[in-house]
Amino acid sequence: MSLYRFKSRETGDLVMLAPDGKRILDVLGKEPAGPGIIQPAEMAAAVQALRDAARAEEEDRQRQIEEARAKGEVPPDFDIPLRVRSAPFIEMLERCRAADVEVVWGV
Repeated sequence: MSLYRFKSRETGDLVMLAPDGKRILDVLGKEPAGPGIIQPAEMAAAVQALRDAARAEEEDRQRQIEEARAKGEVPPDFDIPLRVRSAPFIEMLERCRAADVEVVWGV
């Protein structure tokens, strides 16, 4: 399985499995094929976009659970949520924004 390696001068490399890295980049509207860059000026909006996507995912999951219970069905079993998967990336973005350095991938 392929990986995404996000790099910055402020933090160590952040390595993610391809599905998780691609999902994060999709949320951010970035081209996952890379190489790519997130500039410090983009980072606050990127963090907010990830948090909004995680909240929407959690609301959708809760709705699916409630619908299944209402039908007397077994609620679906979900994978690890975006909120958890994106936490290290959000931390990286916040640290890089504070240090005014970019995050790159595919280079």
